[in-house]
Amino acid sequence: MKQQLETIRQEALAALSGAADQQELENLRVKYLGKKGELTAVLKQMGKLSAEERPIMGQVANAVRAEIEETLEKAKTALAAKAMEERLKAEAIDVTIPGEEVALGHQHPMNMVLQEIKDMFVGMGYQVVDGPEVELASYNFTRLNIEDGHPSRDRSDTFYFTDDDSVLLRTQTSPMQIRYMENHKPPLCMLAPGRVFRKDEADATHSPMFHQIEGLVVDENITMGDLKGALTTVMRKIYGEDSVMRFRPHHFPFTEPSCEMDMQCHKCHGTGEVDGQVCSTCHGEGWIELLGAGMVHPYVLENCGIDPEKYSGFAFGMGLERMAMGRLRINDLRLIFDNDVRFLSQF
Repeated sequence: MKQQLETIRQEALAALSGAADQQELENLRVKYLGKKGELTAVLKQMGKLSAEERPIMGQVANAVRAEIEETLEKAKTALAAKAMEERLKAEAIDVTIPGEEVALGHQHPMNMVLQEIKDMFVGMGYQVVDGPEVELASYNFTRLNIEDGHPSRDRSDTFYFTDDDSVLLRTQTSPMQIRYMENHKPPLCMLAPGRVFRKDEADATHSPMFHQIEGLVVDENITMGDLKGALTTVMRKIYGEDSVMRFRPHHFPFTEPSCEMDMQCHKCHGTGEVDGQVCSTCHGEGWIELLGAGMVHPYVLENCGIDPEKYSGFAFGMGLERMAMGRLRINDLRLIFDNDVRFLSQF
């Protein structure tokens, strides 16, 4: 039996020294020290020995087991250190290599123009406010003096949520005028930018979702001259002092009198043609509509509890996308929404 133990010791130590990985070590541990291992098999024969031989063989067997276990642990430690060394070599980082340049983003061109416009109006004393995009028809239409049957209330133009047409995606940011006048007393001076929704076809100048900037001023002795002065000042700051603008009469249910403000097309410069073809930006008109405006209708003031005999005011609503197109010389509205990095990186 002593010879068997010595043979197992020599074979085990030799095998453990030559193990290539942790899995091979585990297999050797099971082979020699496991419940069905070679050393265990020898120890099961201890019962056949005499009482004098048994303690002697027991000491020899324990010494063999201890030596095998010690060698096994040393081999595990050595293999783990070797694996870590190889991993460190494979994952080594050369800190002397220059780092890769990180591309930094910037504001979307439309947001650039929005921030410019907000800064201008805030500098003129306007307060920027926000409101819900899912709106009540009473705020979006009725209290703005837009009666039932008006074309803008038709389902072909508006996204409704309810069968009775009482809840909708707002078609303008004008409802914020009503909400603001409900909770504030004159003098009032507010600006309401935000998304609006209409059933428009997507083309070079239209989109079913776009952004509008609504403005309102209410105080004593406000006139059409104040309206034209404020808008002219802002437009010249945005488009340059040499930009060509015009006001023309129009009709809006919530203002009286009403007007629209146009800018001469930046692509065709008012001719309506580019290279002998109809200008795709202004559709041959030579002018691009910037905004609608006018003096706040007395009925709208009354609907908000403001005395139209004492107070007057003006309101305007401009499309942010069209403002951005003119400001940045963009000739197709769809480019703003395409999110093409090649386009956005130009600004």
